[in-house]
Amino acid sequence: MSMTASHHDLDLDALEILSGGAHTVAASAVTTCQAISGAVALATCNRFELYLDIDGTLTDLAAEHAAREIAGLVATASGVTLDEAVAAFTVRRADDVVAHLFDVASGLDSMVLGEREIAGQVRRSLATAHAEGTTSASLERLFQTASRASKAVAARTHLGADGRSVVSVALDLAEPSVPAWRAARAVIVGTGAYAGASVAALRARGCTDVRVWSASGRAAEFAASHDVMAVDDLVGALADADLVVSCSGTARRGPVATTDGDIAYLVHAAAVVQARSRATARAGDDAGSHGLVVLDLALHHDVEPAVGDVDDVLLLDLAAVRANAPTETAERVSSAREIVAGSVARFTVQESERSADGVIVRLRERVEAELDAELARSAGSFSTDADRAAHERSLRRFSGALLHRAISRVRESVRSGVDARTIDPDSVLEQLAG
Repeated sequence: MSMTASHHDLDLDALEILSGGAHTVAASAVTTCQAISGAVALATCNRFELYLDIDGTLTDLAAEHAAREIAGLVATASGVTLDEAVAAFTVRRADDVVAHLFDVASGLDSMVLGEREIAGQVRRSLATAHAEGTTSASLERLFQTASRASKAVAARTHLGADGRSVVSVALDLAEPSVPAWRAARAVIVGTGAYAGASVAALRARGCTDVRVWSASGRAAEFAASHDVMAVDDLVGALADADLVVSCSGTARRGPVATTDGDIAYLVHAAAVVQARSRATARAGDDAGSHGLVVLDLALHHDVEPAVGDVDDVLLLDLAAVRANAPTETAERVSSAREIVAGSVARFTVQESERSADGVIVRLRERVEAELDAELARSAGSFSTDADRAAHERSLRRFSGALLHRAISRVRESVRSGVDARTIDPDSVLEQLAG
């Protein structure tokens, strides 16, 4: 089962609030809901999804109750009401879960169609669940196969090959308002995945003056690994910057006193005003001629909205990115969907056949037990060892052929949609023997 809240149905502010406790929900789901044996949380800038390994014997009503129980955990973690959490999620089961995740991993369900960051986010969500002990064997297979499908789409269709992503679209929007990229000075706020993608995208455009600031104290480590400069004075960095890319997403609702009540922004309007004043004092009458562009790419907004009201400052957030996201060619998208559909079909068949493993084990045990019993009964019926050996070879050939036909019938039944748990090994053998 999966539970999805995304940019398709919710505005980004609602998603921000809903995913406020994303880092705790997977563990809570596994420990508090008896029907769930594994959980993976996927939280990105424009979606919050939970993939749950749920008891397949549950009735629709029981599964609905389990989904509501998980929505309750989300509500508690994020501070929304239970009804708001329930209404926010789209619940999927069985093959629909597979198809959706494969679409997501391949960039076919993204704000920017074909974006490649999502593939890494899907992999990291599984790694996190694995490290926290919340995943399961079936979820491991599901996510690993989704990642392989994503790689196949990228290699065979080149969907997103031109670098379209949330970061690239944001930089496209910023470009008319910043100096030439080789002369531009950029500051990255945050050290997460989007920070790394932002550094790479800026360098690809020719921007070499890139600095990083982090509220968590990880700027020096990030700077060393990405060959950029770490700064510890945010106001000073803003005063020198032409472009700010804020992608920390670490702002949290809580008791921190801020200018906006209970939201702990990383970039405040007061800091930006102070930085612009410093820049003006240093540069004289020409200061602010190109202004400052601030890109807030965090789902949990890093930048106080009032920054957009500061003179000579342009604030662009994910809503602007979504509104200006380019379209992909119909041919690439169609080819990508064909590859994903094929991957989904193969995975579904493999999982169906895997569900028959228990029946096949019982078939083997039954046939081997009958063979051993028959060999024991007939042991004294032969005058020579050669006759007894010939009889045993004949029985083993018959048993092997019978077992092969029984296994084939079970697998065919499962592939046709029969629930493996309803298959009786004795009935299968009796039908074949008859």
